[in-house]
Amino acid sequence: MRIVSADTGGALLDGEYEPIGLIATAAVLVEKPFRTASLSIVKYSNPFDYDTSGRDAIKDETLLALKLAKKVKPDVIHLDSSLGGIPVRHLDDVTIDALRISDRGKAVWHDIGKELRPIVKRFWENTGIDVLAVGKSSVAVRVAEIYAGLYSTKWGIEYALKEGAARIGLPRYMKVELKRGILRGESLDPREGGLYGEIFPEVEEPVSIEVYPNPVARTFMVVEIKV
Repeated sequence: MRIVSADTGGALLDGEYEPIGLIATAAVLVEKPFRTASLSIVKYSNPFDYDTSGRDAIKDETLLALKLAKKVKPDVIHLDSSLGGIPVRHLDDVTIDALRISDRGKAVWHDIGKELRPIVKRFWENTGIDVLAVGKSSVAVRVAEIYAGLYSTKWGIEYALKEGAARIGLPRYMKVELKRGILRGESLDPREGGLYGEIFPEVEEPVSIEVYPNPVARTFMVVEIKV
């Protein structure tokens, strides 16, 4: 089984360790043994001007996943939206109203569904590949989340090279390490079977990376980067 998934994560933090805005949307191809990505791509956002409603994140994740899927032809696409695994092409207004989610969640899907549903439906008609709103139960979504944290750290390194320092909040239950030019992220949850990811930030100047718990958000780690 070959799964493409996408997720948005990693945040630029202020001096009080609160998120300013999210940084990276990652799309990944995950294959057996389902511990990491065979391939990944990224779309960066501007954390200083970020839509916190969730609309932009879902849209970016869907379109980036479709972009990768056109290249690698997976069996299925998993999105980070916990709607019970329903195909996104089925999310018309009646179906959305019947979902057991919050009114805010329904409002978001009513809004973006009008744009995304025809795109996803056309993709399914052309390829036979379904886009499922699976959410956090998907291992592939979790791998995408780890890669979003990795790419956010990469963004933080590049930001620190310009500004002198950066403080990045990672997704839940993960850590990162920069060693011999490889930026590696690992799940800290022992129940996840050793999920990890690796990217290559191409750092030319020496940087200091310190990883420690976020003092105001339990289960989240902070990456502090200094040049």
